[in-house]
Amino acid sequence: MQDYEGNFVKVSRRAALVVVAAAAALVPVPAPLVERWYSNGLYLLWQRGATAISNQAPFAIFDALLAVVVVWWAFALVTDWRRSQNTGWTRAARVAMAGAVRTASFGAAAYLAFVAAWGLNYRRVPLEQRIQFDAGEVTSNRARELASVAVDQMNGLHDRAHGSGFTGWHAVASHLPEAFLRVQLALGVKRPARPARPKKTLLDTYFKLASVSGMTDPYALEMLMAGDLLPVEQPFVVAHEWSHLAGFADESEASFVGWLTCLWGPEDAQYSAWLSMYSELAASMTPGDRRSVAARLASGPREDLRAIRARLQQNVNPAVAAAGWQVYDHYLKANRVEAGAASYAQVVRLGLGARFDPEWTPRLRP
Repeated sequence: MQDYEGNFVKVSRRAALVVVAAAAALVPVPAPLVERWYSNGLYLLWQRGATAISNQAPFAIFDALLAVVVVWWAFALVTDWRRSQNTGWTRAARVAMAGAVRTASFGAAAYLAFVAAWGLNYRRVPLEQRIQFDAGEVTSNRARELASVAVDQMNGLHDRAHGSGFTGWHAVASHLPEAFLRVQLALGVKRPARPARPKKTLLDTYFKLASVSGMTDPYALEMLMAGDLLPVEQPFVVAHEWSHLAGFADESEASFVGWLTCLWGPEDAQYSAWLSMYSELAASMTPGDRRSVAARLASGPREDLRAIRARLQQNVNPAVAAAGWQVYDHYLKANRVEAGAASYAQVVRLGLGARFDPEWTPRLRP
């Protein structure tokens, strides 16, 4: 009888945990409330402390957490099998059912921790509504104009950027914090986020195969970087992941804030930002416009773009990349990012529609 009551209580607790997680995922929360009390309040207080701690770890805490979960799950499965008094298919079915229940309850707990630690930022007020934004400026003509600006900037910055920068992740992370702080303040952030130091990860092989440049750990609030990134790519990727840490969960917003951070940084960071923006713009233009703008590229930027393409062709496995991005697309849509994985490319929309003061300073809404 006691065993029955104990199992009933255990199952009830797990079921309650799943229900709470489902409610957290489905119940709407007003975006202004999230913006004021979480994204621009409690979250940034938590982020500064969590990232300060994770910065001290010489390894990726996310890797350690993942390893612990895998070992724990395997150990629990073996324990269930040994304790089962059934035989044959009945034993296998009971063990599988126990594993499914455990996975569901653990997934619910992990989701609740995710929402509390970082994920609620997906529900904040969109950046388009916080800055002066004119959707009428998002046109093919404006895209061609901004792409031409990117070409001029890359041509002008190439030699100086290659001569003075691109000395590795940690140098990048030491050169950009001031610009990152200024951009956050310009966007109305009251408690600026703490930058994280770039870390390698045990997931690096997957990152390379799936064309993943970097990742923000939503639990320890640390930054994981792909090991095959070229030096010209590193400043923008660092700034992009820092923007996630600042609470800009949407990929297009993180890219926009990362782009501004690099533009306000040293010349190697500026060059990296324009390389990234040019690539996004080129993908959005008509073939004719793309060829016309690309014809103006100097040999240096053209070679850097070619090297990036070669890196991707050499390391990326199309099947792994397609599967990985499909999963990520579902993840983003589950977190109410309607564009899913396509939200990366929507940085072009922000770049075209945002209104700027001199030196690429975005204007805020009154």
